[in-house]
Amino acid sequence: MSHPHPELGRPPALPQGGLRVTPLGGLGEIGRNMTVFEYGGRLLIVDCGVLFPEEEQPGIDLILPDFSSIRDRLDDIEGIVLTHGHEDHIGGVPFLLREKPDIPLIGSKLTLALIEAKLQEHRIRPYTLEVEEGNRERVGPFDCEFIAVNHSIPDALAVAIRTPAGMVVHTGDFKMDQLPLDNRLTDLHAFARLSEEGIDLLLTDSTNAEVPGFTPHERDISNVLRQVFAGARKRIIVASFASHVHRIQQILDAAYEYGRRVAFVGRSMVRNMGIARDLGYLKVPPGLVVDVKTLDDLPDNEVVLVCTGSQGEPMAALSRMANRDHQIRIVEGDTVILASSLIPGNENAVYRVINGLTRWGANVVHKGNAKVHVSGHASAGELLYFYNICRPKNLMPVHGEWRHLRANAELGAMTGVPHDRIVIAEDGVVVDLVEGKAKISGKVQAGYVYVDGLSVGDVGEPALKDRKILGDEGIISVFVVIDASTGKITGGPHVQARGSGIEDSAFADVLPRITEALERSAQDGVVEPHQLQQLVRRTLGKWVSDKYRRRPMILPVVVEV
Repeated sequence: MSHPHPELGRPPALPQGGLRVTPLGGLGEIGRNMTVFEYGGRLLIVDCGVLFPEEEQPGIDLILPDFSSIRDRLDDIEGIVLTHGHEDHIGGVPFLLREKPDIPLIGSKLTLALIEAKLQEHRIRPYTLEVEEGNRERVGPFDCEFIAVNHSIPDALAVAIRTPAGMVVHTGDFKMDQLPLDNRLTDLHAFARLSEEGIDLLLTDSTNAEVPGFTPHERDISNVLRQVFAGARKRIIVASFASHVHRIQQILDAAYEYGRRVAFVGRSMVRNMGIARDLGYLKVPPGLVVDVKTLDDLPDNEVVLVCTGSQGEPMAALSRMANRDHQIRIVEGDTVILASSLIPGNENAVYRVINGLTRWGANVVHKGNAKVHVSGHASAGELLYFYNICRPKNLMPVHGEWRHLRANAELGAMTGVPHDRIVIAEDGVVVDLVEGKAKISGKVQAGYVYVDGLSVGDVGEPALKDRKILGDEGIISVFVVIDASTGKITGGPHVQARGSGIEDSAFADVLPRITEALERSAQDGVVEPHQLQQLVRRTLGKWVSDKYRRRPMILPVVVEV
């Protein structure tokens, strides 16, 4: 197997007739999926998603792929193929189109409808090309064929990209549910046909590569939901991803069966379900869905609320309900269903929400105590089956953390893919397909780009480190006024602390030390404010560390008069 190396330099020029594959997100992480293909000086992008922040990234709203390696080549981009409509595959598109709004978007009907609605909020009207399974479109030098795959959202597609360098197949996210709710199967016949032609490089979803066997059917959830609905005494509140159309369909079916009305809560949920209903992907019986404002007129045992927040996101509806910061108040006897998986890294946030809801008397049903979720990704048994159909000449696992990528690589090797033809890469690692063999040729920048409010890329790791210190240890500010010519103190020092756990009165012990240090510095002729600030920081920091074993942020201010 081919492995990335931290000392990789920038890749050389792409050899004549070669195909370059550069993942800018989605490898070594769950989310932020984006892959750039290059042939003949032209680029094709598959997906452009976001990653959601974890606890150690305070204040961050979204994490984007790093566009810096393609920023000076935006005119070379032929289009962006979107495999499906989940945020981790389309959420970054508005930020890329801000830089060049006329890059064509290529995808299925539902996928394009979801991204167009999102782009409307950014005041961008995109160029789009709607495709469906079986279509074949020429996109610059890339001959793209689209294949139906089954996932946890309708209309998902894999894409086969033909170039003179060979054929690459990118699965997107997929599983092989044999009893899908929409009767749309992963098209194994099409993959077998592509195999006969010869798949030179296969990029495969790795998310469930560690899970043995086969992923359960989506429809297996229906009976569990019926049991929960049958036993619920008051309101039922369901938290799900705002794009999980299949899951919401089952909620609607159960609500209809048990005589309840459904209201969608949250802008993204209302928007996406409205799109799915208008396009016919969501079947809604007349009168079943009502406006949330009308729920006060209905008995609690006739109400179902569908909202976002299944991952414990602080600003999502369910988290705010758990914190008593939402107009909908959880009461004793309510039933809350978390109808989604736990994204790695979100466990603590989710259990914090579960505890908050339970505190107010809710019965919380989640993946840990009931089968209210099945994955949208192929497990190990399906991947083995898939490899035996595709028989790829080269394999590159994508979409997953390191453990998932390695597990997927091992599955490929078990089915006969030679070890020297399996490439385990990470974000930014450049893989070239030349004369039928895929190998690593270099690395480009592919770090995290943070979105904080309206700011994109302005917040970096140093700022996050400061935020963590502020959150963990607090801040102590010191204000001193000195004479500009002599360096003598004419005011202060004044000390204030916030969040440090140290009373302001306690600093009386260290003020003489600060004064003494500044006077000694003045005698030595040091009067430059920045140097004096560092002296104050060191003096106060040592005192706090020795006395309290703490390391708060210390902000010294020295003013000359």
